[in-house]
Amino acid sequence: MNAALAARRVPRAVLRVLQGLGAVWTLPNTVAGLLLGVVGLAFGAHAHVRRRDLALVFHRWPWGPGGALTLGNVILHTGDSLDSPCMTYAHHAGRGDEVPILLADHERAHVFQYMVLGPLFLPLYLACGGISARNRFERAADRYARSGRDWWPW
Repeated sequence: MNAALAARRVPRAVLRVLQGLGAVWTLPNTVAGLLLGVVGLAFGAHAHVRRRDLALVFHRWPWGPGGALTLGNVILHTGDSLDSPCMTYAHHAGRGDEVPILLADHERAHVFQYMVLGPLFLPLYLACGGISARNRFERAADRYARSGRDWWPW
């Protein structure tokens, strides 16, 4: 279910309370993201809040192969803008010729997943295959980025 649909079904005040509880539940992950982001600041990264994504984004994060990594309500991004097109994991794995998605939409799905699973997210993510096209979390994030719904991996 996407955020817009949830907002129509759940009163705004209730949705905000649930988002707040999710942010508290995933706080250990967010703290790890904040620590990595702050280290990146010393090497040229810069940060800003993206309300739509419910995240603090560190752009130009100087390490990694490219793209983004979400930890709780923090997104570490190696580029300049999350509003850039990227290919899905299935496309990279040769499982189909898919159209590009927006990186911001993909990472927003991970923020939602973290807010539901909290400290359980990382162990479950790794148990499902880590960073790969076979990981149900990545497939769900790609699906959400394509359609605006169905970010839940099960």
